[in-house]
Amino acid sequence: MGDISVETANGNGNGSVNGRALTPNGYRKSCWYEEEIEENLRWSFALNSILHTGATPYQEIALLDTKPFGKALVIDGKLQSAETDEFIYHESLVHPPLIHHPNPSSVFIMGGGEGSTAREILRHRTVKKVTMCDIDEEVVDFCRSYLVVNREAFCDPRLDLIINDARAELESRKEWFDVIIGDLADPIEGGPCYKLYTKSFYENIIKPRLNPDGIFVTQAGPAGIFSHSEVFTCIYNTLRQVFRYVVPYTAHIPSFADTWGWVMASDMPLSLGPDEFDERIKQRIKRENRYLDGKTFTSASTLSKALRKSLEDETEVYTEGTARFIYGHGSAYKHGQD
Repeated sequence: MGDISVETANGNGNGSVNGRALTPNGYRKSCWYEEEIEENLRWSFALNSILHTGATPYQEIALLDTKPFGKALVIDGKLQSAETDEFIYHESLVHPPLIHHPNPSSVFIMGGGEGSTAREILRHRTVKKVTMCDIDEEVVDFCRSYLVVNREAFCDPRLDLIINDARAELESRKEWFDVIIGDLADPIEGGPCYKLYTKSFYENIIKPRLNPDGIFVTQAGPAGIFSHSEVFTCIYNTLRQVFRYVVPYTAHIPSFADTWGWVMASDMPLSLGPDEFDERIKQRIKRENRYLDGKTFTSASTLSKALRKSLEDETEVYTEGTARFIYGHGSAYKHGQD
């Protein structure tokens, strides 16, 4: 994760730190989160406090109380979700595959230790069992303790929580699933997850564990007009080599300061109209969605001309030897002065 540093200013005269004017008569401390999105571009916002920082055997973790986005979870220097807008990400990840499936009963989550993905799945009346497999028990326990919005999901008897490597768990399983969801960390250089975005993984591990009408979906990284070439187009092209029908879609996540991408794949057609999408939501899902409905998904999967061309032109297939990574993974907490 990024460093926690303190910026100081000379009290002998006027000056500025982080663009804020200073006076010689003392300073009021402020705390800022900063993340490098790409070279020459950083994203920062003010914090009320740092609620927790720590390290597990697998990753570094922090919980921040931010001024614009509420509580925010940061893992390995990358913002994972924020209280005010995480519903956009998790509704987009979960509901399209479950709504497109004719009768989703069994779901496997790779990762998802935060609990929000399980929360959205468990809103579906047809779901009888959710297997959530996360490698990091400390992160799961941390999220279960601090993210109160997901406590009901963690207590649901339909949730089977397993602490293990997702690849090893799927390899050892004998049953099949209606939906498999990749709620994994971004593929970063030196990180543990990039091997779970490869063609061999999709072909040899994911597809054999899906029922004949099963659907796979994965988060696929930044998908903005300038950021989509990092991993989004490559993940899409890789899944096209394995599945017959592949649907990329995107949504803007304000706390990420970018548009985000997901890719849904199956050997069965994925072609619901907005009216049928809405009808299935009404029949299947408890409580009303805050973000996603039929028209929203139609819009999310109607990509810009530039993005469509990039997807069509992409030739690279994701392998362990030719892996792409998202830009950087460092961030910083800056204690400045107002």
